Amino acid sequence: MTVLADRIAMAESDNTRQLDEMFERLEKMPVPEGYKVEIVEGTVYMSPQRDVHWETIRMIIWALEDRFGRRSKVFSDVRIDFPDRMNGLAPDVAKLREGAEKDSEGRWRPEDVEFIAEVISKDTAKNDYGPKKTAYALAEVPVYLIADPYAGKCRLFTQPKDGDYVSELSVAFGADIDMTTTLLGLTLKTDEFPRD
Repeated sequence: MTVLADRIAMAESDNTRQLDEMFERLEKMPVPEGYKVEIVEGTVYMSPQRDVHWETIRMIIWALEDRFGRRSKVFSDVRIDFPDRMNGLAPDVAKLREGAEKDSEGRWRPEDVEFIAEVISKDTAKNDYGPKKTAYALAEVPVYLIADPYAGKCRLFTQPKDGDYVSELSVAFGADIDMTTTLLGLTLKTDEFPRD
């Protein structure tokens, strides 16, 4: 078991080193203002942040802060390295557990993430439903929400197991998303979520 643990640690270290190098190069590039940059499975994605996108993110953050307080660890677009194939992700919304601390490299740890929300962008939607969902499930993020302003729906994924989510719920904008049975213990109202 020690050999396996050592190999996993080495692979994670190599991924982190490669991600660090990629992000350092990206920081030197002229990324247009209003764009979000992520590395998903080793590929760099830049997507524009639209007003509909940001309004939805704000409403989700407000609901989390109303429930957990303004000092809770709720972030938007902050890099967190997730397991599997070079995933330096910056979730639209991430809530960390109380007492979460950064690792020795100064990064938030995926095992401290309790909730993630992604708001769909047309060009990167496949990442939110594909490799990001897998990475979040592998990290055992208990609650993952996707808000889709194009379809006017939210999809809630819970109960991560073996790199996927066991439970999935689809809710149309306008209906409440009941997360009272999750560790969040809240109901998210979507009646004011903007559509694109």
